[in-house]
Amino acid sequence: MIPGFVPPQTPLLVLRRSALDHNLATMQSRCDKAGVRLRAHGKTHKCSTLGRLQVAGGAVGLCAQSVGEAEAFVKGGVRDILVTAPHPPWGSPRLAALAKTGARIGATVDDAGQIERLAAAARAAGVVLDCVIDVDPGTHRTGAPPARVVALARLAATTEGLAYAGIQAYAGHLQHMDVGPRRTADDAVTARLAELVAALRAADLAPGVVTGGGTGTHAWDLDSGVFTELQAGSYAVMDVEYEACGGPDGGWPFEQALFVVASVVSANHKSHVTVDAGFKAFSSDGPPARIAAGAADGSLWRPMGDEHGMIIHPSGLAALKGGDFVSAVDALDADADAPWPDDAPKVGDIVWLQPGHCDPTINLYDALHVVSEDGSIERWAVDARRVS
Repeated sequence: MIPGFVPPQTPLLVLRRSALDHNLATMQSRCDKAGVRLRAHGKTHKCSTLGRLQVAGGAVGLCAQSVGEAEAFVKGGVRDILVTAPHPPWGSPRLAALAKTGARIGATVDDAGQIERLAAAARAAGVVLDCVIDVDPGTHRTGAPPARVVALARLAATTEGLAYAGIQAYAGHLQHMDVGPRRTADDAVTARLAELVAALRAADLAPGVVTGGGTGTHAWDLDSGVFTELQAGSYAVMDVEYEACGGPDGGWPFEQALFVVASVVSANHKSHVTVDAGFKAFSSDGPPARIAAGAADGSLWRPMGDEHGMIIHPSGLAALKGGDFVSAVDALDADADAPWPDDAPKVGDIVWLQPGHCDPTINLYDALHVVSEDGSIERWAVDARRVS
């Protein structure tokens, strides 16, 4: 992928700096053109260095998914944070303590008890916290049903210690659908959200902020005229899952920036070689990692255990389909008419692998190794991982 780059160790989580810079600039430009603020979601990268880069490029601040992420980002120099999921009772005093440092802190809530606890913590700390009402757009994970939102907004607006800031609607269940059904479903979500905004205005509770949206729906979110903030996150690095489902406006304007670099550690079979990147190198909740470079076209990565994966050569795919894996490998190795593939990677060679799902893969590593086109490396700590 980057000529001359020699990883100091493997498996190594790598960000290609040129692709990262392109992605950040592209999304910021799209938001600026639409007149919508970008509040990039830090749950994707959990890295305050990358978050500061997003803010320096024009983002109003970061989203955090948890109290611990918010604390890490503030400690790392990001001063405007919205926690985008309702938090447990122990989190309210910690968010109030963050606001006491001078950072602007917002929290999403979806019931009256959360509003009361958040306000009590704010009053005890002598601060004011932004309060955003989380709306369930059909995901049924968090968020108040739309019929309850006006009452919650009124409570937030009249409760000392809080500043009613607006509403949030994140349709996470739509982000990886096929493009056609995704557009239809997103249009329906946006129409219901517009009706809710109108109802809030009629109740003299006009939301200053309507925040939400995501990478998979970003183009429609920006064009909707409803959102004032975009919460996209994965656009910065991308992954196989997003690449496979396709961009909302035909293709993706973002480049693949995130890779795991692995070394070939064994090459004793015609069908495959073994690399030092298995289950522990990738999250397993999405599609398999895709080979980006370092192996013959058509090769596949598949896990072989905790520490190991296989790079299956195209000539071995048919032989390994179905049946007993060990017997199939033995039979292919014993077949004198089946040649050893001369374009398979050799022991010591490097293979570049694109993660199936970026967020939980990054969470497995202590650092992102950011590689420039000249092969130079910067180490950016994933300082918001393993926090609560």
